[in-house]
Amino acid sequence: MNQKGTTIKEALAKFEEKTGQKANEATKVSLICQIPSIEKMDASLSTLTNCTQLSLSTNQIEKIANLNGLKNLKILFLGRNNIKSLTGLEAVGDTLEELWISYNVIEKLKGINVLKKLRVLYMIHNKVADLTEFNKLTELQNLEMLTFMGNPLADRLTDEGTYQTTVQKTLRQLKQLDGETVIRHEEEQ
Repeated sequence: MNQKGTTIKEALAKFEEKTGQKANEATKVSLICQIPSIEKMDASLSTLTNCTQLSLSTNQIEKIANLNGLKNLKILFLGRNNIKSLTGLEAVGDTLEELWISYNVIEKLKGINVLKKLRVLYMIHNKVADLTEFNKLTELQNLEMLTFMGNPLADRLTDEGTYQTTVQKTLRQLKQLDGETVIRHEEEQ
């Protein structure tokens, strides 16, 4: 028997029932680990106009979509889904400060450049293997914290013993990499 996924509308109804809040008035909305899983970020998300923090982790979402109503969104949790690309973030490009997107299947970072205020990016255990893709992170002028372990590129550079220096040279503004404080050496200043 093939069970269809939970819609965002159904998940929001469960959220309201559980919390006693109206979803369209809530600033923090958590729709994590729905049973059955959410498969699509549908248009019901656009009702979350006051939402500053949205959690959609641990579902079966494949594509980022329908964020246009979330004019106040600062933190987006999309970890443990099946997301393949970062396209679809344009609508929150001027507000999003944190993107938690670990344990997905992202190979390319096309679309990350729209996140003008992004300070925190958690993307461990994805599929980024190419340094030219990683270099797209240089467009994120405000990026301070990055977790990137478990991507094929990080694994390869770690094996070569060049992971931290490569990241530090590429992303000079980073303050924290994989949970460790970035220490700059005098000659780099």
